[in-house]
Amino acid sequence: MTLAATVAPAADIVVEPGGSLHEALRQAREWRRTGDARCEGGITILLKSGRYYLSEPLFLRPEDSGTASSPLVIRGEEGTVVCGDPTQRHTQLFPSQGMAPLLAFDPDARTVTVPLRHRGEAGPFLCTTDHVTPFEMVIHQRWAIAILRVENWTVRGDSVIVSFREPESRLEFEHPWPQPVIGGEKGSSSFLLRTTEQRDGVEQLVVVDGASHVTFEGITFEHTSWNRPLHKGHVTLQGGFPLVDAYKLKEHEGLPWDKGLENQAWVERPVSAVSVSHASHAGFLRCAFRQTGSTALDFIGDVSDSFVEECTFDSIGGTAIMAGSFAESPREVHRPYTDLAGRCQRLSIKGNRISHVGCEDWGAVAIGCGYVCDTDISGNTVTDCPYSGICVGWGWTPHDTGMRNNHICRNVVSGYAAMLYDAGGIYTLSNQPGSSIRDNIISAPSQAPYATNDRAFRIYLDARTDGFTISGNTTDGRPLRRDEIGDNHPGPQIVFR
Repeated sequence: MTLAATVAPAADIVVEPGGSLHEALRQAREWRRTGDARCEGGITILLKSGRYYLSEPLFLRPEDSGTASSPLVIRGEEGTVVCGDPTQRHTQLFPSQGMAPLLAFDPDARTVTVPLRHRGEAGPFLCTTDHVTPFEMVIHQRWAIAILRVENWTVRGDSVIVSFREPESRLEFEHPWPQPVIGGEKGSSSFLLRTTEQRDGVEQLVVVDGASHVTFEGITFEHTSWNRPLHKGHVTLQGGFPLVDAYKLKEHEGLPWDKGLENQAWVERPVSAVSVSHASHAGFLRCAFRQTGSTALDFIGDVSDSFVEECTFDSIGGTAIMAGSFAESPREVHRPYTDLAGRCQRLSIKGNRISHVGCEDWGAVAIGCGYVCDTDISGNTVTDCPYSGICVGWGWTPHDTGMRNNHICRNVVSGYAAMLYDAGGIYTLSNQPGSSIRDNIISAPSQAPYATNDRAFRIYLDARTDGFTISGNTTDGRPLRRDEIGDNHPGPQIVFR
């Protein structure tokens, strides 16, 4: 039985399980619109303990905004769960466990060659599966994976030549970074083949678009799907950002701001279970995010003075907390943009517990911030990450882009680089004056089973990182040494204490 939202004596809006969150939000909006006296001191939408299934997102628009003196609070009692559809499941077909090494990668023919049999396997998968069965190949690519829908294959002796569907085939073979490694420092890249028992499911639960002075408190957000690989595959640049167009510069490489630039790329933002944009003073306090198909919580852009504090994230398909622009399409990602960092500022990410991220996309991270400024990432516990843990910065540039005063302090990071390398427990990009990495406890990187190089570090100052003071960090119960920090052309204003 569906129960309507009711108004309690204290003018809170109370929703029982089976009731409509949409109707409750509409009631609060009407109080705002009409200047109802019940708005004084704020409006609380109280969700009684139970499960609330959403077949479409709950949208909060500018008309739902509170004020500093009259905020909107959406609070859940203990045991309140807002949920969508369970995440899609996969059945691994070949090899039966783990991954197997690629034999060859041919960008011209747009094929990969794999073994017909894997050591210890009872028989070859590809000879016992008809061409009608849809399945996909997951390829390990140092700091990312690719998910490619299989188009066809040809058996030649003890190997199989596999081709793939579009658009992912073009993106995988035309763009040079990342691509599979054949005969790398620690061997060749690996793959697995699987089917996916999936349908298009609910991907988003809450979309805050233009609503300010809004706080979510004590709510569990659970079960969302990730539909993109079913339709387009999934070929990424870095950090879980899928490519929408990309290619290698074959003639006249380089651009005025980077003479060595050899590729062009345009990306789109991964879908998120909960997103915030065009908002200020939007926050999440003591919430939980579980079993999301892709990103859990995303502060997309035009966001300021907002927070996520004392929340838990577990079994996240993509990135747990994402913030700031990553120069998504229509912009080309490698240009040094100066107008983006100010669109995500004064963000507080504090006291959260994050574990088991990147369950679907190994290239995702625990906390991923792009063009941001005045961001405080402190007191978080991060563990079990297939790639990097806490990442701040974008753009691969030494130029001043407005990223500045970003502080990564007093976090505990462990269990990172579990599957992919070129990673860091704390990972940074580009010039960020006035920023700091201090008093963090960072374990040694994991021994990733399929890594093709040794580039995994406790702190990784990747392409043109600059402007950071690094102090007071420890590992294994001792101070972190400078030679344990990875460098990739850092700038001259790095201070290590």
